[in-house]
Amino acid sequence: MTMMVGRTLSFLELFAAQKRPLSSAEIARLLNISASSCHDVVHVLEARGYLHKSPRVGWYPTLRLLQVAETIAVNDPVMRRMRDPLRQLCAAIDESVLLSKVDNLQAIYLLVLESSHPLRYRATVGERVRSLHATSAGKALLGTLSDAALNEFLTSAELTRYTPMTIVSAAALRKDISTSNERGWFLNAEESAPGLTTLSCTFRRGLATYIVTVAGATPRVQPNLSEACRLLTRLCRQVGDLGQAPGSGRRFAPGTLRRG
Repeated sequence: MTMMVGRTLSFLELFAAQKRPLSSAEIARLLNISASSCHDVVHVLEARGYLHKSPRVGWYPTLRLLQVAETIAVNDPVMRRMRDPLRQLCAAIDESVLLSKVDNLQAIYLLVLESSHPLRYRATVGERVRSLHATSAGKALLGTLSDAALNEFLTSAELTRYTPMTIVSAAALRKDISTSNERGWFLNAEESAPGLTTLSCTFRRGLATYIVTVAGATPRVQPNLSEACRLLTRLCRQVGDLGQAPGSGRRFAPGTLRRG
């Protein structure tokens, strides 16, 4: 079952990547699967109305997929509450704004709003936050851990150096996270990539912890850092549970970590 689901998703992602109709032979070749396996998935998707075939052109998804996705998105309870405030933040600072949800030692992007600048930060919804020690979202995630859980991470994690600014000392990273928790926001000043500055803040809704990130080119973000931090922390106060200070997320107890 897991293989079938994965293969179906790979089909749909393949059309997004290729941006053109594909023959059955091309699909099988590009996905490195047998012709019979390709036929099985194509047959099911066609029968359910997700694929159609044009003579001499090939298979291509129908708008049914878009309609289903739009219905899902419109009724997402998190997006209903967060979409407008995040759009307002993006418009106010004209930098990319991202929303991710924390799950132990992972965080997945739920919403990505890009700035209008030609040179801007980009991420994909569904991707996971990477390089926890070098990104503001990653450090915000680490800031939700209990002391024992953070110690466990720092003991085993490989703190890769991406730029001269990357923190690669466990002691320095611990101090940075502590300072960031106290002030209510986390900073990545060209630690993950040259020329990129990001800042993040967490908020909690019920039992879930979320991260809001502002990301953009350093020459634009740094001069406006104070204002961006003010708007970011204000947003997290507004959308988070009442009485929660900005930057304070759920703190996981020892023994609850799940890496991946």
